[in-house]
Amino acid sequence: MNKVIDVDFCVTWQSPVFVRIGNGMRERLDGPDAALAALLHRWPSRFGPEYGVAKRRCVDAIASHGSPELARRAFVDAAVAAKVLA
Repeated sequence: MNKVIDVDFCVTWQSPVFVRIGNGMRERLDGPDAALAALLHRWPSRFGPEYGVAKRRCVDAIASHGSPELARRAFVDAAVAAKVLA
């Protein structure tokens, strides 16, 4: 049986999160979709519990199964752990 998953890529946070990945410029992330893209494609370390929790919370927020603000807090924790919070 097929299951339909409701996905909302327009979810935004009340306050953006700023990160600096690698030697790049300060970057503004406005929601869990941008945060998930950073986690999956440009994150400096995919180890540690903060990374896994942030990834899971962002997916949940995008799929309308979790709170966007909970995803934001988890992402900030992961950014602090990875030393990329700007």
